[in-house]
Amino acid sequence: MKQPIPVLQPDPGRDARLGAYRDLLLRWNATINLVAARTAADIDRRHIADSLQLVPLLPAEGPIADLGSGAGLPGLVIAAALPDREIHLVESDRRKAAFLIEASGTLKLGQVRIHPSRIEDTTLPPLAAITARALAALEILLGHAAERLAPGGIGIFPKGRTAEQELTAAAAHWHFDTERFASRTDPEATILRLSEIRRAGH
Repeated sequence: MKQPIPVLQPDPGRDARLGAYRDLLLRWNATINLVAARTAADIDRRHIADSLQLVPLLPAEGPIADLGSGAGLPGLVIAAALPDREIHLVESDRRKAAFLIEASGTLKLGQVRIHPSRIEDTTLPPLAAITARALAALEILLGHAAERLAPGGIGIFPKGRTAEQELTAAAAHWHFDTERFASRTDPEATILRLSEIRRAGH
C-alpha cells in the first residue's frame, strides 16, 4: 500500500533557486550530456518535480548524502529546497562534479559539499539520510546505506516498475523496515523510505 507524499508549502526563494538551477542545467546540457531532457518544461517535470517530492520524506535534521548525484538529481534540488542543511553530493564523473560545483556556487548553497570520487572512496560523516536516483539495484544501495547511516538514519530511493522485485531480492540479504510512497510524477514509480537497515544475520 502506497502512502501519499505530503505537499510542500509555497516558497518563492526555493522556486527562484530551482529556476536558476534549471537554466544552468540547460546551458551545460548543450555541451555535456547531463540529462536526456532538452527543454525547460521537460526538466521541470521529469527531473526537478520528481526530485523535489523527496523533500517532505527527509528527516528534519542531520546531514544528507546523494550518491551518484549526476546533474544534482535529487541532491542539488534537495539543497535548493533546504539551503541550511549539510548535503554531500558524491559523483565520480569529473565533468558532472564540475557542474555540481558551479551550480552550488551559483545558487549560493554554502552547506553543499561536492565529492568528485567513487562512493567506496568517499569519506562522509554519519548521515541522517541517503538518497540515490537511478544509480543501482536496491541491494547495492543498502550496502552503501548500512555503512554510512547514523543510528536511526534512512534511505530514500525512487524506483520504477521493478520496486517490488528489488525489495524481494534485497530481503534475502538485508533486514529493513519499508515505507512506500506514490510518486506524483510517474504513476508506475514508487519512492521507498527504508529504515533499520542491517545485513541479515546481524
